[in-house]
Amino acid sequence: MRELGRRLARLLLPGDLVLLTGELGAGKTTLTRGLGEGLDVRGAVTSPTFVIARVHPPLGDGPPLVHVDAYRLGGGLEEMEDLDLDVSLPESVVVVEWGEGKVEELSEDRLHVVIERSVGSETAGGAEDGAGDGAGDGSGEDARTVTVTGVGGRWADQDLSVLAEPGENG
Repeated sequence: MRELGRRLARLLLPGDLVLLTGELGAGKTTLTRGLGEGLDVRGAVTSPTFVIARVHPPLGDGPPLVHVDAYRLGGGLEEMEDLDLDVSLPESVVVVEWGEGKVEELSEDRLHVVIERSVGSETAGGAEDGAGDGAGDGSGEDARTVTVTGVGGRWADQDLSVLAEPGENG
């Protein structure tokens, strides 16, 4: 998941909105960690579950990463408006975990990333991958299927098959 985040970061530009969907422990935060590495941002990318949002400024010329966890937010865009994501979006890459059905109105152009994992799969160490924190590192036997879908003109001509691991088909 982390490597996928690094590959995805190469495609992202300021103003991009990325929605991450997947159950607890699917690897949403780990993917975002890879995005942070790929975007070369400051600070450790950790789950913002209790603070709702974190901003990671760039170390170089790239965009800041705004990492949002909408898990605890029940409402739609109204509840998200307090975070001023619409102000941050034009100059940042905004990643929203659990954002489906809550933040689509922020941008006509967005990337949906759906992560599915084998429920109950165990890693080589015998523990659930990322148990409890949603931060599975993808290093164990826990298989994931990731579907990336671009919405809007920004993604219409983008070749997302570059995200596939070598040897995989698009």
